[in-house]
Amino acid sequence: MPAKLPEVVEDWFAQRDWRVRDHQLAMLDAARAGDHTLLVAATGAGKTLAGFLPSIVDLIEAPTDGLHTLYISPLKALAVDVQRNLLTPIEEMDLPIRVETRSGDTPSNRKQRQRTRPPQMLLTTPESLSLLLSYPEAEELFGGLKTIIVDEVHAFAKEKRGDLLSLAIARLQKLAPAMRRVGLSATIADPDAYRSWLAPDADIDAVRLVTGEPGARPELSIFMPEDERIPWGGHSGRYAAGPVMDLIEEHQTSIIFCNTRSLCELIFQDLWSNNEKQLPIGVHHGSLAIEARRKAEAAMADGRLRALVATASLDMGLDWGNVDLVAQMGAPKGSSRFLQRIGRANHRLDEASKGMIVPGNRFEYLEARACLDAIEDGELDPEQFRPGALDVLAQHVMGLACAGPFHEDELLAEIQSAAPYAGLTPDTFRSVLEFNSTGGYALKAYDKYKRLTEGEPGVWRLTKPKLAVQHRLNAGVIVDNPMMELRFKNGRRLGKVEESFGSTLAPGDAFFFSGISLEVESFKDSDIIVRASKQSGRIVSYGGQRMSMSTHLAARVRGFLADRSRWDRFPDDVKEWLFVQGERSILPEPDQLLVETFPREGRHYMCIYSFEGWNAHQSLGMLLTKRMEKANLKPLSWVANDYALAVSSLEPVIDPAPLFSADILEGEFKQWVEDSHLLKRAFREVAVIGGLVERQHPGKRKTGRQVSFSTDLIYDVLRKYEPDHLLLRAAWEDAKARMTELGRLARLVDRAQDTMVHVAADRVTPLAVPMMVVIGREQAPGGAVDEEILKQAEADLAADAMRLDD
Repeated sequence: MPAKLPEVVEDWFAQRDWRVRDHQLAMLDAARAGDHTLLVAATGAGKTLAGFLPSIVDLIEAPTDGLHTLYISPLKALAVDVQRNLLTPIEEMDLPIRVETRSGDTPSNRKQRQRTRPPQMLLTTPESLSLLLSYPEAEELFGGLKTIIVDEVHAFAKEKRGDLLSLAIARLQKLAPAMRRVGLSATIADPDAYRSWLAPDADIDAVRLVTGEPGARPELSIFMPEDERIPWGGHSGRYAAGPVMDLIEEHQTSIIFCNTRSLCELIFQDLWSNNEKQLPIGVHHGSLAIEARRKAEAAMADGRLRALVATASLDMGLDWGNVDLVAQMGAPKGSSRFLQRIGRANHRLDEASKGMIVPGNRFEYLEARACLDAIEDGELDPEQFRPGALDVLAQHVMGLACAGPFHEDELLAEIQSAAPYAGLTPDTFRSVLEFNSTGGYALKAYDKYKRLTEGEPGVWRLTKPKLAVQHRLNAGVIVDNPMMELRFKNGRRLGKVEESFGSTLAPGDAFFFSGISLEVESFKDSDIIVRASKQSGRIVSYGGQRMSMSTHLAARVRGFLADRSRWDRFPDDVKEWLFVQGERSILPEPDQLLVETFPREGRHYMCIYSFEGWNAHQSLGMLLTKRMEKANLKPLSWVANDYALAVSSLEPVIDPAPLFSADILEGEFKQWVEDSHLLKRAFREVAVIGGLVERQHPGKRKTGRQVSFSTDLIYDVLRKYEPDHLLLRAAWEDAKARMTELGRLARLVDRAQDTMVHVAADRVTPLAVPMMVVIGREQAPGGAVDEEILKQAEADLAADAMRLDD
């Protein structure tokens, strides 16, 4: 029998002329049965209200003054969505339920009061929850907790923030044994994997799965230029700025998604230069000051913007019903990611969302088509979980020690109940404790690393009470690259740029940021003082990992190449491109690895078409050039995208097979990672998260350069004297899994062994043109070559590749 709602709640739905969704009632049923629950529902299905509805009902039927419900969001920006989905219903029903938020931006006096007199509902982030658990009063605060709601669980369960949260939930379950766990997620490929992550002891059967109503099918399309010709090179869709601006004029409100912060700024400038009607458009990405982001969000919520150019900073938690178009500039890299982005449109379940992909080049057209086909077939991005990170565990253990002494065996059992750490062995846990108590063998002579001490056997406590303050100042698992603050002379903050970019600037230099041109006035500590300028400038560049095309989209693109019967849906120029490729070289079967070699303008080129993603190709490029150097092939450079890798050299590659032998992932890979910046960068992150290096002291924050200097010194010491140190092992795991996508690289090498097809062409081939266009642009001296000359060079290159007569 379906759950019955209290009269005040039924009346509220009736006044709004809404019906209670089946999945909302199912969530209430699960709550009354005391079941842990995962709700999987499309954006616009009322997930947030469905998650909170059981708590609202319970507080109506059995009021309590203590903390009843904890809501965890991956975003600090809780106010907009919560105002509509939680506070508004509570106010309109005139319910005596106090709701408050807690994040890094919450005033300290309110934080202090929340620990002793909490609201019935507290909305917070994984990091803030972890800090709350580090206080001695945590047991009293959370002892009566009834429910924890984890929103957007798909957004961070597989990452380090998910590790931190899973450990915190395990501690909450100990403090409040009757607590229910509730997860809310957009559409995902493997709900069972998330049920396991959410469950105590990873017991999938302990979590009830509730599936939301499907709603209207989205209206999806791929942008086509007027001449129906897709560009050869590029990955940004910038060529379509004029038509996209026309679409913005035709729609009420649009969101224009970009995959990187730099592209976000570029696209904004391109749209603004085509904005003849001076329509209000904004920009939103993670490096902007929080004030700038909140201002853009408020303008969207109030309907004052016609378009917002945004990155993943806008992916979650912020939805507006008047958005009637979402455009993706460049390929979205995954079907789930694109579905979640178009879910920003309408935010009404019964009305179709409208989404469009603007492909940057011909390969991206194939990827866009693969993405739309995958969505049509219900195929979503695969879920890839990994064991919990040891640096996160070290931080969590320190946090619990701040709350009071703990017993080693009891804490191990508690930690093992968190799914990411189910396989944690007593020996590994002991090594984490010893790291927190000495810093490791090579560092144990230094008192600063003695943070925990073992009194009676198996009982651990802080060595000094003041370490609790230090821990809370430095806790958290988000480690940004070293940053420099941008601000006007009057103190107004604009946001941050990475130190690697900021260090290239000098007074008088101009650059675009937050949609405006800025001129550098001066530098003060780690701040860059700027003023508004009318001169044109550079676009800010950012480091970090790029998103790679998902494996299932890669498989679909490989399928397109081999199956000519599927080409009828492609534009004529894409069909011609593939046809001529088949005539002049080959179109590989899905399981084959095509390697082409050819000469051009005094150099020799080798193109590898594996479709294993940018990160794997970048790694392979470094490894191949090292092998080519040993073979005296005199490599010059390489370029990579999601689809292929192109290497240039002075000597021709006659037989590529030996370059791809399986041992490339043993000797060369290990040596390359150890010698490169990758491992050092990964170590910097784990050293900060694990507490080996502190970012802040009371009243003072280290600069990014100071943090890097400290971690580099420790890294060199550990490499020399303790190569099996806990954090070096953690850094290795990060470097392999996140920075090089080792699994995809290994698949690439395996395919090379068994299925490589080598074509020695006499000149550039059609499939190679998108890569050669990138090489041509990278070889052009900055500012010395006119754009029209580059375009002509690209046209000559394409004409040479597409010529069928010899």
